[in-house]
Amino acid sequence: MKPTDERVRDDNAPPDAPVPDYRPIERFWPYVDLPEQPTDEELAALSPELSAALFGRAPLPFSVSLEFPAFDGDDYNRALALARASAEYRELGTGATLRHRARFYPENALQLRDLFDIVGRFDACEVLIDDHPVPYARELWLPLVWFLIT
Repeated sequence: MKPTDERVRDDNAPPDAPVPDYRPIERFWPYVDLPEQPTDEELAALSPELSAALFGRAPLPFSVSLEFPAFDGDDYNRALALARASAEYRELGTGATLRHRARFYPENALQLRDLFDIVGRFDACEVLIDDHPVPYARELWLPLVWFLIT
């Protein structure tokens, strides 16, 4: 090709592209009214670890949480009733991996002890201090909370 030929173009020029006869829709989601922000129900369903990572740790008072699996026995319904009556109750997982988490504040130490009397005999029962597993939570922290019972 000669430099004087009409087809000679600049090396940096974009190639010719055909122009479509229609303009595509700029909608990327099949849903018309997607909210930009998560709903309150979606935020409440987040695990405490994920919520802390996304939004930072909210200033909560000292709390003790019991997390326990489903079990067979007469006490299971009573344990669920006590857990649901706690300050915050959450079900984690489904089916065989279902676990119940109940948060108690110091003023509810008696209800915490009543629930722990039922579920504390299981090795799968976890005691969480401010949503974190802490060494000696069963042996040290719970007896300290029992001192708050009047």
